[in-house]
Amino acid sequence: MRTFIPFTSDDEIAAIGRSLLDRTLPKSAWTHAAHFAAAIWLLTSRPDVDVSREMPGFIRAYNEATGVANTDTSGYHETITQASLRAARAFLAGNGTHSLCDRCNALMASPIGDPEWLLAYWSRPRLFSVEARRAWVDPDLEQFPF
Repeated sequence: MRTFIPFTSDDEIAAIGRSLLDRTLPKSAWTHAAHFAAAIWLLTSRPDVDVSREMPGFIRAYNEATGVANTDTSGYHETITQASLRAARAFLAGNGTHSLCDRCNALMASPIGDPEWLLAYWSRPRLFSVEARRAWVDPDLEQFPF
């Protein structure tokens, strides 16, 4: 069962994005929804940031600041990050006229809002392999639509 509490304002989304960048977001707040909120905020509010290129560094630095080691078994995961960014971009392209809050809530209400959504495309062993954590790995179950 998914437990997502909808976002209530654009300011809430922006605060998540900013606190990721300045590494002040409480570790307990770095949820599946917060990952997407930060991505959507960066993609829509920070044209100065090449999100696909810079997000890995943002997440690695945040992890280190919150005591999470970036190793072959924990911390930053390249395939999940890049797949999620591709999905967020595609979602935004089809939902570009609503508020940031509304777009984040709509994304979380979609299949992408399920924390296990990537397992429709990647088998668990492939997605959670060392190779997939370190670099992009193509899906092995179904073609990735984004």
